[in-house]
Amino acid sequence: MQVIQILLAYLIDKAKQCVLFYYSRDVIISVLSGAAMSTSMSSTSASSQLNKTLCAHYLSLPQGGLCQVTYVWIDGSGEGLRSKTRTMESEPCDVEDVPEWIFDGSSTSQAESTKSDMLLVPVRMFRDPFALDPNKLVLCEVLKYDREPADTNLRHACNKIMEKVKDFHPWFGMEQEYTLLGVDGHPYAWPTKGYPKPQGPYYCGVGADRAFGRDIVDCHYKACLYAGIKISGSNAEVMPSQWEFQVGPCEGIEIADHLWMARFLLHRVCEDFGVIATLDPKPMVGNWNGAGCHTNFSTETTRAEGGLEHIETAIEKLRLHHAEHIGVSDPHGGQDNQRRLTGFHETSKIHEFSAGVANRTASIRIPLQVDLDKRGYLEDRRPAANCDPYAVTAAIARTCLLVEEEEADILTDLEINELE
Repeated sequence: MQVIQILLAYLIDKAKQCVLFYYSRDVIISVLSGAAMSTSMSSTSASSQLNKTLCAHYLSLPQGGLCQVTYVWIDGSGEGLRSKTRTMESEPCDVEDVPEWIFDGSSTSQAESTKSDMLLVPVRMFRDPFALDPNKLVLCEVLKYDREPADTNLRHACNKIMEKVKDFHPWFGMEQEYTLLGVDGHPYAWPTKGYPKPQGPYYCGVGADRAFGRDIVDCHYKACLYAGIKISGSNAEVMPSQWEFQVGPCEGIEIADHLWMARFLLHRVCEDFGVIATLDPKPMVGNWNGAGCHTNFSTETTRAEGGLEHIETAIEKLRLHHAEHIGVSDPHGGQDNQRRLTGFHETSKIHEFSAGVANRTASIRIPLQVDLDKRGYLEDRRPAANCDPYAVTAAIARTCLLVEEEEADILTDLEINELE
């Protein structure tokens, strides 16, 4: 009997050790898994971890015939976007049905506290892909308290230029490149230490080791289509985690309105996924491509039979005003673009104007098909990813379509020297 008791005590002790071992093992595995998850999730925002299913419940609740209208505007940086939402009694049929609104310009670097009331003037309306119909997004111009355009409201002057040249029927298409980053500022899906494989397999690439963040790209594309933005395509770019979408062709002021709202949707989609979309022209130093906003331009005459001759004339005008166009190629007078326009990585040299057929190292490229067809459009490859499309398109229209006398008059009358 004593032997049996001793043996039983021995077995119980061994069982306890086994339980302790397995418990300890599970704790260690749990801790390690948590640490690994923490490492993999460290580049995404805390807000992206919130319960999206719970959020969807509230977003699906009926609105009782009311309408949410979100006002979107460019802030004092000339690059950032702001928004706020109000309730309207019914769905607006047109942008003219949306009233002006006031905001605090001292909190957006657009006014001093003593004269901080700024006006939001709706100029273009879109469907809201986040709150869904009947809710709306409205792009707004910003006016100061005295109803003068805010310093970063370049739309006001651009619109007047586009009205001046409307008989030329200028079409624009803009290719917006951007780079996905974690909230820590490191490129999304890049190794935390070191670099991914060299450039080569990523442009229009397919596969888990080549395309990073495609869900974001696809969601943004669909959001733009739903909103009514004239998005025309998207693709993975040369640098890993870098992407591009295209807007256009649009006539006149419409291109910049649509591109700004497409940027807003991009930032909002990225917010949902917990990452950042940067428009920095050269987010990574070294042997990596920068990010631009190539701008395609044509008129009724360049699109017509024999239009290549008019394209070549426009290129010569652009050559004469190269420095001015570099000055509006980013929000800081070309300083950002100096890091990108080096003559390497499919760019021209910032201080040297060049043009060529199918040449991606030129300031202005004539696409091969345009050269073959002898009509079509030109591509200005100088604008940086963070350019203001109002400034870029206004400068192109002014240089190519206004004779010198008209140009001088409009600069005087409209006081738009800031575009230079």
